[in-house]
Formats: sequence, structure tokens, C-alpha cells
Amino acid sequence: MRLTILTLLCLIAMTTFAQKTKEILYVGTYTQKGEGIYVYELDRSNMSVKELQIITSKTSPSFLEFHPNKKYLYAANEGTGTVSAYAIDPATGKLTVINEQPSHGSGSCHIGVDPKGRFVYVSNYGSGDLAVYKLNQDGSIGALTDTIQNKGAADQKPHMHSMIPSADGKFVYASDLGIDKIMLYAIDANTGKLTPGSVPYAEVQKGDGPRHFVIHPNGNFGYSVGELSSVVNSFKIVKNSGALVPLERVTMLPADFKGKNSAADIHFSPDGKFLYASNRGHESLAIYSVDAATGKLKSAGHVETHGKHPRNFLIDEKGEFAIVANRDNDNLVFFKMDAKSGQLTFANKEITVPTPVCVKQLFLK
Repeated sequence: MRLTILTLLCLIAMTTFAQKTKEILYVGTYTQKGEGIYVYELDRSNMSVKELQIITSKTSPSFLEFHPNKKYLYAANEGTGTVSAYAIDPATGKLTVINEQPSHGSGSCHIGVDPKGRFVYVSNYGSGDLAVYKLNQDGSIGALTDTIQNKGAADQKPHMHSMIPSADGKFVYASDLGIDKIMLYAIDANTGKLTPGSVPYAEVQKGDGPRHFVIHPNGNFGYSVGELSSVVNSFKIVKNSGALVPLERVTMLPADFKGKNSAADIHFSPDGKFLYASNRGHESLAIYSVDAATGKLKSAGHVETHGKHPRNFLIDEKGEFAIVANRDNDNLVFFKMDAKSGQLTFANKEITVPTPVCVKQLFLK
């Protein structure tokens, strides 16, 4: 009996060891100084990283996004107006190029992926248009299914900045910084065509410059970071139609700040209790507590990013840390996260990455 129990314990230990999760970080960069996409293995016990691979590219693969099955990674190549697909090795996390497609525009700054894995959504900042592509079974980017050229008033030039799908994949929220609108489209599941929603857009205050959009985990509220005025605009999301109803507009800066600033990225904590948004100029992350019932925000302070121009940042899926990509200081900076207060504390850890733009996290077993 004793031998049987011992054997069982050994088997459990061996199984646990075999199933130990690997954590991989993917970093998109601007390739004036960077080399392409950097791949690291992360040890969260001491925040150490090991470089696994560099995908050499001079296309500035700036923004990255995963396929929902986590077998593929997609990159918006801002320097060449193209989009790329990569296969992810399930054992190591290393990348292999699958294919590349033209983005049908210039300045491809953001890529979104349908939560059901049917389509990719490309935002072309320079030309102010958006594009939709079908995804093939092998992860490759397939046929172009739709393009839309945005138009603004006489004094407005369109600048598409992001396309964020709803959790159910029925709608897409397309933020255009140049015309101060967040467009709403319904996606045809079969053809990939976009149709304006029953309320086709939400308009923010002129000059806000909506950049990135994030949906609360409960699906009831949406939040837009305004690049040009350093604000967060929040909205109630109408069920069934996906329409955005304005809720409030809050500043991202402390009252005594007098310098120049532009906002960049926005993310929730995994439990939806806290919202974070990055300031370039004030060089900080603004922290808000979130009322999940009303969607209202309350400022919980700021944390210094320990670097300049924090373009993008990552909130750990387990809610234990954050990683900030400081583009102008060529570094990724690590912060410990307090789950109860939402506060971030410098972890005294950073790694050098030339002109980092986007950080993504993947768990492998």
C-alpha cells in the first residue's frame, strides 16, 4: 500500500513538471533601430527573460495580435503597408513566417483579430482607411473581403488607428483619430463584409483623437483613449445593436501638469476592477478604479514609466505585473501589481529592446 501511494505521488509530481507552463513575450518594434519581432521566454518568479529568437524584418512590425487558438501571430507592418502571419511553435514559442499581404493602405499601425478566428482587421493610419481579410485554416491571411475609406470634414484628415471586435465577433469598433469618431460596423460572418451599425458611430469632442478602444470584461462598457487631448471617453454599450452611448469624459493627467502630452494605450486588469492608460510626455500610466455597475471611473493616481514615450503596455493575464514599452528609451520596464488596490510598483527590472512598440504574452504547456 505504501509503495502504491509513493508511486502515485511520483506520477503526480512528474505530471506537474511535464505540464509546467512556459511564458513567452513577443515584442513588435520600429525597425529604424530595432530588428523586427523579438521573442523572449519569461520566468515570472524573478522577472528574468531569455531571448529565444529575433524575426529580422525592416518592415516595422509594430503592432501584434494572436489568433484565438494561440497557434498564430499577426503583425501590422507599419513601414511597408503590409500584414504578416506567423506560426507559433507550440513547444518553444518561436515564430515561422506563413505569408504576407498588402494592407491596401499606408501606415498600417494596428491589427485586430476576430474572436472566432475568421478575419483580421487592419487600420491604415496614413491613408485613413481600413481593411478586412479572411483567415485560412492554416493561419495564413487570405482574401481581402472589404475596405472602407474614411472621410471627415474639410478641416479633418482621416487617420484610422484601431479596429477592436466585440467579444462575440458580431461588431467591430473602428477608431479614427483624424475625424474624432468611433465607427461601429456589423460583420457578415460568411462574407467578411462590414455594414454600418444602426447607430453608425459615436463622436467624441473635436480634437480628442480617439486612438485605442477597450471593452470592459462584462461587455457593458467601452473606453476610448483620446491621444490628442489626453482623456478617456467612456460609453455604455447597447445590447444587440452594439451602439455606444456616451457616459463620461475624464482626464488622464494630474491637475498640476503643464507640459505637452499625448495618450497612447489602454487596458483593463483581468478582473475589470482597474483601468490603465499610458501618457507620453507625463511619462506615466494613469490608473482608475472602475465601477462595474455604472461604468464610471475614479482616478487612483499615476505611476512613472521609468522611460520616455510609453507607447504600449501589457497587463499580465494573471494580474501580477505590468510591462511598459518605452519607445524612446529602448526598454521594457516591469512593474508589480497589487490586485486589491490596482497600484503598480517598479520591480527594479528592465530589459533593452530597440524602439519597442507592442508587447504580447502567451502561455505554452
